[in-house]
Formats: sequence, C-alpha cells, structure tokens
Amino acid sequence: MAKLYVNPKHQLGHVNPELQGHFSEHLGRCIYEGLFVGENSDIPNTNGMRNDVVEALKEMQIPVLRWPGGCFADEYHWMDGVGPKEGRKKMINTHWGGVVEDNSFGTHEFMELCRQLGCKTYINGNVGSGTVQEMSEWVEYMTFEGVSPMADLRAKNGHPESWKVDYFGVGNENWGCGGNMTPEYYGNLYRRYQTYVRNYKKGEEIFKVCCGANAGDYHWTEGVLKTTHDHAEHAHGFMNGLSLHYYTVPDDWEHKGGALNFDEQKYYRTLQKTLYMEELIKGHGAIMDQYDPEKKIGLIIDEWGTWYDVEPGTNPGFLYQQNTMRDALVAGINLNIFNKHCDRVKMANIAQLVNVLQAVILTEGEKMIKTPTYHVFNMYKYHQDAELLESYVETQEIGCEDGKVPNLHESVTLGRDGRIHVTLNNLSATESYDIDAVFTETDIKGVEGTILTGEMQAHNTFDDPEAVHTERFDRVEIGEQGLKFTIPACSVLHLAVEI
Repeated sequence: MAKLYVNPKHQLGHVNPELQGHFSEHLGRCIYEGLFVGENSDIPNTNGMRNDVVEALKEMQIPVLRWPGGCFADEYHWMDGVGPKEGRKKMINTHWGGVVEDNSFGTHEFMELCRQLGCKTYINGNVGSGTVQEMSEWVEYMTFEGVSPMADLRAKNGHPESWKVDYFGVGNENWGCGGNMTPEYYGNLYRRYQTYVRNYKKGEEIFKVCCGANAGDYHWTEGVLKTTHDHAEHAHGFMNGLSLHYYTVPDDWEHKGGALNFDEQKYYRTLQKTLYMEELIKGHGAIMDQYDPEKKIGLIIDEWGTWYDVEPGTNPGFLYQQNTMRDALVAGINLNIFNKHCDRVKMANIAQLVNVLQAVILTEGEKMIKTPTYHVFNMYKYHQDAELLESYVETQEIGCEDGKVPNLHESVTLGRDGRIHVTLNNLSATESYDIDAVFTETDIKGVEGTILTGEMQAHNTFDDPEAVHTERFDRVEIGEQGLKFTIPACSVLHLAVEI
C-alpha cells in the first residue's frame, strides 16, 4: 500500500488561477471554425463566437487566454485586424498551412471573446517584424481612454471604452521564428520595446512578459537576464515575467509518432519526457534566482503540451491531433508540477485551445467534443486561487527501459471553498494501487471524488463523444488518520476533502 502524506498545517505558496491558462493562435482551425465562426454562421454564436465552445470553456473556468501567437505574433500587424471587416487586409499565413488570413478576427473580436469567457487577456506583441511605434500604438489603442489618435480610432471602430490588458508579451520565440536573435540582442530590444508598453490606468498595470528560452537553453536565460538587468535596478515594472516553452515529444522532432497509434513503450516515454518539465523549472529558476532572489519575476510557461504527427489526411500545417488518456496524464502531471512550483511559476498556457496540438476541445462543423485533457482541466479548476499544501506520495519506478517514471504523481491545495483538493495521477498503464492517505492532525468530515480513467489509447470521437468522461469516485474509506482507496490504472483522480 502506497502512502500519501498531506500536511494541511503547512502552506507553501499561492496557486495563481493563471497556472491553468490557455493559448489561441492563428493556426489551423483554432480560431476560425474553432472559436470564431462569424455572425452570419448557421452554427449558434454570439457576436461570431461559438456558443457551445464558449459555454464549455466557462464551465472549465478558463482564467486567461493568450493571443495571437506563437510564431504568428511576430508577423502580425494589428492595424490589419481593426476597422470594417470588408476593408481589412488579407494575407497568406506563411507559418501555418499557407492559407489566406482575412483578419476578420482581430483585437475587437479577441476582447469580445475574453468578455464572453470572463477570462483575463494576454496579448503577444510583434518584435520580430514590428516597430516600437506599432507596439506602443497597439497598447494605446487598447488601454488609453483620453484624447489621442489611437483612442479616437478605437472609438471610431465601435468601442469608445478602453479594455484591460492583463498580460503583454514583448515578442515570441525571438530565438527562432521571432527573429533568430542572440539573447543579448533580444535583451536590448526588450529593454527598448517594453519602455513603450505604458500603463495608462492606475491600478491596471500591464504584466510585461519577456521572451524566455526554448526548453533547456539555459544560455538564453542567462544572456537575456544579464542584458536586461544591467543598470535596470530602478526600472519599476521593467520585467514581470520570463517565458519558457517546452513541448512533450515522445522521441524527437523528426519522429514524433501519432496521437493514437502508440504502444506501451511510447506511452511511458511520453510521460518521462513530460516529467522533464520539473527539471526545466528548477534549472531556469536557479538562473532567475541569481538576478531575482525575491522571486518578483514570474516564470511564464506560455507554451506547453504534447506535439505529435498530424492526423492522417489533414493539412500538416494545421497541427491537428487527437487526444487520449495519455494526454490526460500529461496534463495532470504538468498541472501538478506547476502547483508545486507556484513560488516561481505564475502562469502557464497549454498549446492550444481548440483543434490544434493538445487541445481541450475539437470541432467538426456544428459538432464539438471535449477531450480527455478538457476533463483534467475541469477537475483541476478547484486548485485555482488556492493555497499549496505540503504533500508527498511514496512511489515506485515503473515503465520500460527507456521510459522509467514514478507510478504516482500528486499535488494538494487548500481551496477557496475551505476543502482540501487532492489530485493524484496513476501513471501505470496496467496496474491499480492501494493508497493510504494520511492527513496530519486533521479530522475529515467527508470526501467527494471524481475520476477520469480508461485504456491508454482511449479517446473521444464525433461519433462517440463520451467514450472518455469523468465519473463519480465514491470508493473511499474515511479512517482515523485519513483516507483509504484504490486508484485504477491510467487515471487522473480528484478528491475534495471536507475538514
């Protein structure tokens, strides 16, 4: 029997809701067809936004949405996406699929989507091919309410009131598709560009995100921080966050493998690769500690998730992939890791929201399905705005020769509802485990459980949208010291413990 220890008397940090954030790029069918169908569509919509998708995301309590990219951000010129739609410029999306981008979804539409979702806004600006003036005027257009050319233009385009920009990314992947820059060169550009991301409203300061590293590129993190923090001691609000991108690819970028056709070895290899996220957080966090020992700068993991070969017969540039219980465990593991490092990690955005990579929702015409990853986010929402509790689970090593993983993975918080929320993942594809959960000096009055479980390749389709779904988990025994239960193979479990 494996022991799970929880100490409700020891709180370790605050879990930002934004750790469960999301990402939407002008890529494939993420925005067009997935989120936005236009006001004249036969698909039920409100101001062009799909009603079914919006309702599902509201149920999941999406806290923040990042837009417009991704690689698309550093070739996006925001003025092309405002004003009457018939006059907006059309362009070829050279990054993703070579399709025509008609800019019918722009700033106003994004802000309307976030209004409907009730979530915070994360705008990514263009450093790679854009100017300081362009970025400065975009911030002015969105957030300034006084007399100015950009505020007047916003009013002319139908929105006299300003919007709130919660987060602003100064460039994206500037080490690669965002300009192939050196860390020192980008660091100096960041210093310049962020100066003009001005805070026009007191009390509505914009959280500025600096472009951080790709996976284990510690040289980038060191170079950027050294450059940005040279003579920057008195720059209030100079840098609030530093990003990190890491995708879980089962083998390598040339042989990613399919989302559905995988064996047990590839399953464990995928989970092993996703567990590397914790090493990355520690590694980049150690460098950040040298420049920011008080942890005032948040680590912003604004692209993460699985990346497989596209589904057969689909446009390779659209990055459309299915989603199985393997992906559910990837989501559960990462969200647990983010919780446990909430002292440094302040936001994370899974890639991507709809129809792209590890999506929570897939659409096909009028049809919509919730993926296993969706259900994990919906179970984990009780961690949002909660307090991290000290916890530990006894594990044993399982897997295959090149894919060793711990059999169990957890995080525990004290929620805003006064209950203790335990999320426990069983990484074994075949074995269930008996768990003895010990709660220090705590009287447990009741417990409610929800579980997502199935074969490792189990997934939802448009013909069978409920093949993988959450179920009530009531096989929990309350004892003097805590709880006893058995967690099934390949499962994600949420327990809400009343104390």
